[in-house]
Amino acid sequence: MRESPEVHKFGGSCLRDRSDLERIAHIVHEAERPVVLVVSALWGTTDRLMRAAKEPRYAGRLVNDLASHHLRFAPSLVDSPLYELFQGVLGGIETSLASLASNDGDTLAYNRLLAAGERLSALVIAHDLVQRGIPAHPLGAEDVGLCLEGVGTARTVDMVRSAQKIDQSAFSDVPVVTGWFGEGSDGHIALLGRGGSDHTATALAALLKAQRVVLWKDVLGIYPINPRWGIASSPIPYLGYAEAVEFANADATIIHPATVEPVYTLGIPIEIRHLAGHGQDNLKTVIGPDIEGPSFIKGVACIPRVACLDVRPNSMRGPANALGDVLTELQETDVRICSFETTPNRWRFIIPQHDVKRSVDVLKRHEAETTYAYYAAMLSFIGCKDSADLKVLLGDDSSIEQGLLHVTKASAHLLTQRVDISAMLDELMTTIKTSQA
Repeated sequence: MRESPEVHKFGGSCLRDRSDLERIAHIVHEAERPVVLVVSALWGTTDRLMRAAKEPRYAGRLVNDLASHHLRFAPSLVDSPLYELFQGVLGGIETSLASLASNDGDTLAYNRLLAAGERLSALVIAHDLVQRGIPAHPLGAEDVGLCLEGVGTARTVDMVRSAQKIDQSAFSDVPVVTGWFGEGSDGHIALLGRGGSDHTATALAALLKAQRVVLWKDVLGIYPINPRWGIASSPIPYLGYAEAVEFANADATIIHPATVEPVYTLGIPIEIRHLAGHGQDNLKTVIGPDIEGPSFIKGVACIPRVACLDVRPNSMRGPANALGDVLTELQETDVRICSFETTPNRWRFIIPQHDVKRSVDVLKRHEAETTYAYYAAMLSFIGCKDSADLKVLLGDDSSIEQGLLHVTKASAHLLTQRVDISAMLDELMTTIKTSQA
């Protein structure tokens, strides 16, 4: 590509009907530099494929339904050179479901089945752009050299292998790239976690030295408080990379936790914007380089029903090696570590309450002494860099029994026993707004 591109990612929640394709075409027309599109499956498709994997005998009906649904987005696809590829993907769904019918543990067939949603979406969107006079073409992420760190499933893109294998020549005109999957460490297809298309987009942005990444969603940006708590707020205009990571690892489900990592050191900005509001307002959240400055609370993330594990590692073993082994095993058993602090003689983990038994079992196997206590929630004050500021903000709130856990360069974390979480968060947001007015 002769000029640094922009990467635009469109999630499934933005792919509900044909009007969304019109908005995508308008964005591409407006772009002042080359664009690379990364797409998720059309709304609801992945869930249907997952359900079918459990009941593969319904393959025929599913394939017909998916064909009809996608052709409603792009009726003229049947007369396009891409139609043969479209039929090939549908045939692949039938083959994968047949494999799963005889062996429900066939991971490769399962991954191929789920990846078909993104393949169909890329075909539909590329065809629609071509019909509008835009020279677009679909690309499979694994076919252009995007490699993942894992076998079957992966948490991140393998940036080193991807840099060696990426086919720069494939990114001519307007490429429409499948999100969410790539080539695993064993050479077969592997899947990222749900929402992993965001990570695909930022990984490609880093590999292609893009100018920016725009994640088009059905929200206006990242909010200072998760909307699920019923507290009205406006999107945060700017978050530093470290602040965005804190949000992603805590309460904000708007971005995948690994999204920021590929662009962190390159300084490539990430914008989160609302597709339906395109051209009507300028509300968005920009994620970019961390800015040095005074402590400024931008939001509060909340993880309800957590436990604090106080761990005394076996002193006969090297603490660093022991910690590495424990963290690896906790990850392998799908324990979510919300926060942790370590010293040579003590580890403290904050985890969801439902993960306590599994965590304690892991720690017992590593001969560590463990005690734990339950808390109503863990709060993360994003942007708070000074514990003194937080203590002033909280005043004499005795419900923060554990007190301050720790302060990072991007946030302060603490535990609370208040069970009226929504009311507590409403009070905190009001206090924060008042103190910053």
